[in-house]
Amino acid sequence: MKELWLKIDETVPKSVVERILYPASQTCDAIYVANERWASDFKKRGLKVAAKGGECDVQVLEPFNAEELKKIKKAGKSVAVKVVVKSAEDEREAIKAANLSADYIIIHCLDWKVIPLENLIANARGKSKLLAEVSSLEEAKLALETLELGADGVVLKTSNTDELAKVAYLVKKQVPQIRLAPVKIIEVKQIGTGARVCVDTCDLMKEGEGLLLGCQSACLFLVEAEVHENPFVQPRPFRVNAGPVSLYVMCSPEKTRYLSELKAGEELMIVDRNGNARFTNIGRVKIEWRPLLLIEAEYEGKRFKTITQNAETIRLVTEKGSISVTALKPGDEVLACILEGGRHFGTLVKEERVVEL
Repeated sequence: MKELWLKIDETVPKSVVERILYPASQTCDAIYVANERWASDFKKRGLKVAAKGGECDVQVLEPFNAEELKKIKKAGKSVAVKVVVKSAEDEREAIKAANLSADYIIIHCLDWKVIPLENLIANARGKSKLLAEVSSLEEAKLALETLELGADGVVLKTSNTDELAKVAYLVKKQVPQIRLAPVKIIEVKQIGTGARVCVDTCDLMKEGEGLLLGCQSACLFLVEAEVHENPFVQPRPFRVNAGPVSLYVMCSPEKTRYLSELKAGEELMIVDRNGNARFTNIGRVKIEWRPLLLIEAEYEGKRFKTITQNAETIRLVTEKGSISVTALKPGDEVLACILEGGRHFGTLVKEERVVEL
């Protein structure tokens, strides 16, 4: 099983640290911190901690010192040796640490990324767990695919919860969990023609899966993929008939975008009725002008809206099935994701006052 560590710099504001700690506790094998006071605090919360000193589960040696490594191992503690690879000499230091049974070798490659990692995978595999320090999903993919076998895991340096969720899905195949709730339909009415978006993905969806969409970022309705048989149109399980170009779509647990912004090749989040999420890429975005329906629902005394094409093939997901938008009536309940509303370029800014009607 590949490992995922989260590295938190001491420069990261404490408020940001608090925000990322919960998802990290659900997906990461360890939290790597430079701040020893944080190490003690995180340990008290039951997190596995790697640090240079203080209360930690894995002691990080940087730079490598053979005698210190032996001393830590003799004391029965796990040890990780961090090596910044700038030359072949640094590679040799990492291999020496592996030969002395360091539990982990953390590799931070500066200019050359692939070749040093290939060499270390070939020479250290089976002796120590090799973790590559990365700062993005793209770097993580490279580290995990190098020399086909890949590194034994990654140390992700980020304070971005979205990046963490995507890397966790890559490393652990761990699914982000989205909280869904039943909302009650209040009104359904025909409105005019508008520019409607079909989102074609690079994956196949099944019943109960689709995209989270809505007029307001505070409530995103689960619109099902075109997975159902009917007498007139073949199923298109790669497609969600999403709605007008101005709708919000949830692209990751912390990020929304407008449908008008989506392009082929970009990442998108598929969600099922149980709130399990996974990531795929967009294959095509198709805009056509179609008659539309305005759908209004209520949750805890608040009214929320979405707009769909007026067609039988578009369905909203319910707790046990799905229902065509053309068959919706007041009192029906469908699933939606209820969030704190108000976004700035798709990101929630709690301090900003935003009203969406």
